[in-house]
Amino acid sequence: MNKLLVGALSLVLSSTAFAALKQGDVAPEFTTQASLAGKAFTYSLKDALKKGPVVVYFYPSAYTGGCNLQAHTFAVNKEKFDAAGATIVGVSLDSITRLNDFSADPNYCAGKIAVASDADGQIAKSYDLKIGAAKVDAKDSRGIAIDHGFAERTTFVVTADDKVAAVIGGMAPDENANKALEVIQQLNVKK
Repeated sequence: MNKLLVGALSLVLSSTAFAALKQGDVAPEFTTQASLAGKAFTYSLKDALKKGPVVVYFYPSAYTGGCNLQAHTFAVNKEKFDAAGATIVGVSLDSITRLNDFSADPNYCAGKIAVASDADGQIAKSYDLKIGAAKVDAKDSRGIAIDHGFAERTTFVVTADDKVAAVIGGMAPDENANKALEVIQQLNVKK
């Protein structure tokens, strides 16, 4: 019985840990520098939505354990998202230089998914996400210092009409990516 209580409590805490936008809210538009396959470009959510739904996933930092797993999970499932007519963009407080490396890394984004720089945290704040302070002496999985704060890991599925169709948080990074795929596939079936 204690295990059930602990499990229920952790589910409640993880689901209330973030105060993000809710399903049905209008997703804030944003334009920022992003990287795909190591090449920087200007990313616009408004332009991406013209092609169909967009999975906007916020993650703490490139080259950290959970973020590496989440990016890899999105990358290996990219064709399934494509088949459902959806695009993916990761957003973090990383610089565009870090993201150029991360987006091209064959172990993570693998040149398949775009990752966008929110260096000042304004995009995360517009989605009502909490931003944690930079951690002293934090290093990434390559041993390079991380010199920025961290947005909470939350994924938004945004439909072409700018509405948030789903908010996904409080779960493991790979489960987060898989749940986003499930939501996108359900949206595609409803068409």
